[in-house]
Amino acid sequence: MQIKSDRRYSTEHLWVKVEEKTMARIGITDFAQDELGDIVYVELPHVGTELEASDDCAVVESVKTAVSIKSPLSGKVLEVNDNLDEEPELVNFEPYRAGWMFIMEMADPEEIEDLLTSEEYSDKYGTGV
Repeated sequence: MQIKSDRRYSTEHLWVKVEEKTMARIGITDFAQDELGDIVYVELPHVGTELEASDDCAVVESVKTAVSIKSPLSGKVLEVNDNLDEEPELVNFEPYRAGWMFIMEMADPEEIEDLLTSEEYSDKYGTGV
């Protein structure tokens, strides 16, 4: 299982990579995609949607189950990964790169401190930092 050291992690198995002071790219972790199995559909939030941390914001369906994804941060959705419409399996093959889900403008960049560091996530869920 891979865990990237340049990100923060939620206990719901989402990763957050701050790309600018107030912008964050978000996706599901390698651990999550492995637990879900083959992903067949991803429903993403709409651009412009305002989210509060822990709001339901997306749905990921696999051959095993469907899960609701909760936003790890508060903010406004700026961009979604439209490639997942045609290739949801990107989440399985490249969860930290091509399989990202959406980019948001953070309402409060300090919320990032509430998320787990890569070391904390690794201690809790596996190795790979």
